[in-house]
Amino acid sequence: MGMSMTRRFALIAVLFVSAALIVLCPGYQVNAQDSSRQGPAKRQLPPDVYPDSRFRLPLPKREELDEAGQRVYDATMSGARQTLAGLQGPSGIRLYSGKLSEAMSGVNNYVRRETGLDPKLTELAILVTAKEMESQFEWTQHEIEGRRVGLSPTAIDIVKFAKPVAGLGEQETIIIQFGRELMGKRKVSPATFASALKSFGKKGLVDLTALMGSYASTSLLLTAFDMQLPLDQDHLLPVK
Repeated sequence: MGMSMTRRFALIAVLFVSAALIVLCPGYQVNAQDSSRQGPAKRQLPPDVYPDSRFRLPLPKREELDEAGQRVYDATMSGARQTLAGLQGPSGIRLYSGKLSEAMSGVNNYVRRETGLDPKLTELAILVTAKEMESQFEWTQHEIEGRRVGLSPTAIDIVKFAKPVAGLGEQETIIIQFGRELMGKRKVSPATFASALKSFGKKGLVDLTALMGSYASTSLLLTAFDMQLPLDQDHLLPVK
């Protein structure tokens, strides 16, 4: 028996509304590709990573540390020592070597906060380093911090997506070019060095290079111990 005119109109109306939702609201579609997306909620820690630390060693306990390690532990837990990730980051890894942890704590505090470099430029230099080292943990923490201190979204995108440098200030441009050559090419051209020296001065250029070197060292530590972001935190750095 044929379909009644009323039922035909009802069916056409349903199909029309469904099509409109799909066209106007792409997120309304549910298909096999959508259901297989690996968003933050679907990530899992690698099997050799400890949940309490999110790296390949358990989170160190204070009573297990030597005197130097305990001093760093206490300063970190009390907030006297400023870190972006607390002990669930490079600070937690370094605590396994107390004297190293204490020494690097002083170095990191100096290169991040005491060189006299504008905090926005400091964070830019760290982001250039994280990008060249392909360090997801380091990038994500410092993109958030960079935005907090006022680093321009344009500068962040140029570094993140390896774009040509354009539309930035002189010092931002030099930091990106200097870092790309230093870590990407393993060689700094005379022209880039001369520009960096003119812009930052002798002490400033030594401090800038040490800042990048410190965070390159940190990125190696994060890679070796497979430091993971919180499972509910988006990965902000596109990597190969």
